Amino acid sequence: MAKPSIHVVLLFITTIHFLGTPSSSDCCSWDRIHRYSPIGHGHGHANANNATYQCGGGLDTALSHYHVDCCLTSPPITYKVKFPVMVLPISPNWFSLDLMENSFHGSIPPQLFLGLRFLQYLDLSGNSLNGVLSPQVGYLTNLKALKLDENFFHGSIPEEIGNLSKLQQLSLRQNEFHGGIPSSLVLYLKELQLLDLRNNSFSMDIPVEIGTRLSNISTLALSDNYFTGGIPASIQNMTNLETLRLDNNMLTGQIPSWLLNFKALKNLFLGGNKLKLNNNINVVPECRLSQLSLKSCGLDGDIPDWISTQKSLDFLDLSENNLQGTFPDWLAEMEVGSIILSDNKLSGCIPPRLFQSLSLSVLSLSRNNFSGELPHNIGDATEIMILMLASNNFSGPIPVSISKIYRLLLLDLSSNRFSGSILTAFNPDALLAFVDLSSNELSGEIPVTLSNETRILSLGKNYFSGPLPRDLTRLSKLQHLDLHDNKITGEVPTFLSEISTLQILNLRNNSLQGSIPNGLSNLTSLQILDFSSNKLTGKIPPEMRYLAGMIETPVTYSSLSGMFTFSIEFNDLLVNWKKSIQGLSSHNLGLYSLLDLSKNQLSGEIPASLGELKGLKVLNISFNRLAGEIPASFGNLRSVESLDLSHNKLSGSIPQTLVKLQELTTLDVSNNELVGKIPVGGQMDTMDDPNYYANNIGLCGFQIRVKCPEKLPPPEVQEDDIKESWFSWEGVAVGFPLGFFLSIAIICITSYLIPARPPNRRSFRRGQRA
Repeated sequence: MAKPSIHVVLLFITTIHFLGTPSSSDCCSWDRIHRYSPIGHGHGHANANNATYQCGGGLDTALSHYHVDCCLTSPPITYKVKFPVMVLPISPNWFSLDLMENSFHGSIPPQLFLGLRFLQYLDLSGNSLNGVLSPQVGYLTNLKALKLDENFFHGSIPEEIGNLSKLQQLSLRQNEFHGGIPSSLVLYLKELQLLDLRNNSFSMDIPVEIGTRLSNISTLALSDNYFTGGIPASIQNMTNLETLRLDNNMLTGQIPSWLLNFKALKNLFLGGNKLKLNNNINVVPECRLSQLSLKSCGLDGDIPDWISTQKSLDFLDLSENNLQGTFPDWLAEMEVGSIILSDNKLSGCIPPRLFQSLSLSVLSLSRNNFSGELPHNIGDATEIMILMLASNNFSGPIPVSISKIYRLLLLDLSSNRFSGSILTAFNPDALLAFVDLSSNELSGEIPVTLSNETRILSLGKNYFSGPLPRDLTRLSKLQHLDLHDNKITGEVPTFLSEISTLQILNLRNNSLQGSIPNGLSNLTSLQILDFSSNKLTGKIPPEMRYLAGMIETPVTYSSLSGMFTFSIEFNDLLVNWKKSIQGLSSHNLGLYSLLDLSKNQLSGEIPASLGELKGLKVLNISFNRLAGEIPASFGNLRSVESLDLSHNKLSGSIPQTLVKLQELTTLDVSNNELVGKIPVGGQMDTMDDPNYYANNIGLCGFQIRVKCPEKLPPPEVQEDDIKESWFSWEGVAVGFPLGFFLSIAIICITSYLIPARPPNRRSFRRGQRA
């Protein structure tokens, strides 16, 4: 179904007029209000935040979602339309249009601005609009608020924006705008109170006069762009400043201490730049901050004492600095909601007082030098949602009380020295979705007494033992199961196929035996399967062709990081990537698809059906007992970057079809029984490391500096070759003479056996006219 176009709105602007005054709160009864059901257009949605009235009352199911949100304020009256059904001009002086969060697409027609000269409020946020912002926006000279957030607009802000001299709010957050801040915006929008340009591609310096001209601004948000230079001194003139967001740009220089002298300042975000804050100067802030981010601002020494004066502080991010010392007691007593101190050099124990907080919801202390046992009262902080303590020196058992934190969504205790054989049982109805206990000293059976909401379970590099428990199937939402480098025994259970949501299954370097179950082919979402370094036997199941997640790899990966307002750095997934153990970024796992069955005892031939896994980036079946020929179907692995078939008993020649693999950068067929000429052309011409062809009985080619015999028999023509190219100049030398003489022989035999017919003159003449 086609998405609604913004042109529908233009239709109503030019055809519907309001006469009189609303006499009823039922907007359907107002004069000249018409219900419109656009045929051929997609339906919007009506998630009412205010009183919602269904026009007509007796509409059928197909139209029942057509609602109008009427927000009565006097004056003016604001009509909040949640779908493109009507636009209501109230009078020449009062006009407000809210089309937020619909399904509009395409560009805004310039005529739209020409018909809205009296408009004061325009909100098109949360749609799929694109194109450039037309200079005709300058006709909206009465506009007080313009919101185009969360669309796909690109290009620069037109200079005509300066014509909107009454504008108080300009919000273009999360688009694709670029260029600098227009000079007209700074010179003429003197009434501007909110300027939000976050999450775009703006660049150049912040205009030096921005604070002098825009002195009424209370919110200046320029985060997540490419602004350069320093913080303009003119910002001191913004005496009403409440929110300043300059984080995640390319700003340089010193952070001026006068920023803490704004009495109205509540939110200060400066992290993620190349700015430096002198931590040695005495600061007496006049502000009362609610949120403070000084991430990667060159802080060293102890956590600054002046932060203790901010009694209203709810969010603190001092990550990626060079802070040392211990976790201060005054910070543990401040009732801060989010404390992010990761990537520093802090040491010592965590004060138990911290977990008496009734406000603490996020605690991130990863990649420091904290040590000792976790306080036993950790479970008293019942509001914690994010607990990240990875890569420290914590030891001892994981406190039992941690299971009392019902709101806990993410638990990352990886890369410490936690020990013990009993992991506390979580309530099945708890909210815990992400559990990473990898790289510790935990032992015993694999823990499965977790929340039913568990999506990511990482237990690798511990001492867990025994078979895989069937209770894993209770985790019906599990997407990522990583148990590599443990002591797991038994067979790969068939019940794993019941966890249909699995996208990643990593059982590398355990002691699994038996064959690979055919039923794993039911895991159609599986993108990464690593069974390497076990003791598996039998054949590779041909049914693996049905692993749909390895055929068309999705471009996104389900993650929890999008749920929070700050970046969450999960541990990377460790896999054998192109001949070495590497970490795949947890934020981009949707880009990868991998099948690793190496270092087992698999036998038989390689199933040709593996060639159907066109989304694979890495295929590794080395160090097995596989025999037979390399399937020509491997030429269909169009996405493969690394193909490792080494250390098997493969025979025959390397298929010519491999020249089709345009993404291939690593090919290893060493230590087999291969013969013949190494294919030439495409990426195969770059596969010239002799070590990757070593210890075969008869390979030749320029890649290994071995000249092939002149009378080497031609490679066998494969069906895949015929489908890929119906004409080849290499076949002309043989094919043309053979075909010519064969045709002459057929003509002679046919003439001898079948008597000649008289010529068809009509056909002959028709051919002449043609």
